[in-house]
Amino acid sequence: MTSTFSNIMDSNSYSAGPGDAEPLISAREKMLGPAYRLFYERPVHLVRGHGTYLFDADGQRYLDAYNNVASVGHCHPHVVDAVTRQLSTLNTHTRYLHEAIVDYSERLLTTLPFEVDQVMYGCTGSEVNDLALRVAEMHTGATGVIVTTDAYHGNTAAVTAISPSLGGATALGAHVRTVAPPDSYRVPKDRLAQAFAADVAAAADELVQAGYGVSCLIVDTLFSSDGIYTEADVLGPAVAAIRSRGGVFIADEVQPGFGRTGNAMWGFQRHGVVPDLLTTGKPMGNGMPVAAMAARSDVLKSFAVGVPYFNTFGGNPVSMAAAAAVLDVIENERLMVNAANTGALLHRELTRIAQDQPGVGDVRGAGLYLGVEMVTDADTKAPDRAGARRLVNRLRERRVLLSVCGHDGNVLKIRPPLVFSPADVDWLCAEFEAALIP
Repeated sequence: MTSTFSNIMDSNSYSAGPGDAEPLISAREKMLGPAYRLFYERPVHLVRGHGTYLFDADGQRYLDAYNNVASVGHCHPHVVDAVTRQLSTLNTHTRYLHEAIVDYSERLLTTLPFEVDQVMYGCTGSEVNDLALRVAEMHTGATGVIVTTDAYHGNTAAVTAISPSLGGATALGAHVRTVAPPDSYRVPKDRLAQAFAADVAAAADELVQAGYGVSCLIVDTLFSSDGIYTEADVLGPAVAAIRSRGGVFIADEVQPGFGRTGNAMWGFQRHGVVPDLLTTGKPMGNGMPVAAMAARSDVLKSFAVGVPYFNTFGGNPVSMAAAAAVLDVIENERLMVNAANTGALLHRELTRIAQDQPGVGDVRGAGLYLGVEMVTDADTKAPDRAGARRLVNRLRERRVLLSVCGHDGNVLKIRPPLVFSPADVDWLCAEFEAALIP
């Protein structure tokens, strides 16, 4: 592992050997430079998508068990139609009046607790997490931020500084403290909430002593990059600890939101807490660039009256059309129910397979977001990074696409479009079981 290794980017990335790069890969690297990454030891050249399926340049069909970007399925016709109609009518920015942004905002806020009553727009999760940090800082007058050990919150300068999983040449800001995630595989479940809260409180006190104060605790409410920890009712004491020290709680819902967990529209709802700020991105527009930061108006006020915010493409009519269409599909196709039912089926089947596999240490999940932890020793729970990578690449060769996450890159990340079906579960589990055979 070199000093340029990024856990989130390189645990499942392509690395060219001497002379083995395809022409398209070589051209990409020449034009885009070395910062970009590709998945898998043998990258996939995709040309088309439909529902939970992706097709490569040779016409081979793949099962997409990874992409929450196309949250309601690749090329969903209702989303495609809504975007096409709006794009052929008008697309401009938010300094002109337009009904779409108001109508969508009303629908979005209706899904949230009444305390969260205003919303602002960007194009990416990185942008709105950056915005949330600014809002928190102006509201609290402090700069100290607490994140989990392998958090990822985006790629602007501000959020790179709070994203330890990026690694490489990036560095955490001096104003940032990290705490271990609530690891339900290694910590008894009845101790998770209090242990997490104690760590958060200690980190907050350290920030105060260092002169930064406490601006916020920001967490992905499924701890996705940390290894997917889905135990509910964990966050309450930690949020209370932050607020008692003058900070705010930011729920990063980019991955957990929009019905992903099956039993709630938003990940934070599973913990019985109400955030001061929440952010969402990728799944919101089914691939169109749209993101949002929702807020309690009293927390937003200092920023809102002091900063004339403008984002050229944030909340534009085409992106709003896509976002509204995604809500339509989630509601009309009952995708939260599907996430709950199909996710439970997938969890059961993976757990059944794992019973006979000493290398599978844990299967955990909520709805259609599951983690399968690979270990070298079931007794010590020692992580198996190499085994997880090998399994992901075997599955790629069997045309099932997923990836890895976690501090040791040993947790298989299964996060398919919300239209994943029981037939897709059968396909995934058959190939998963076959790929486990030495």
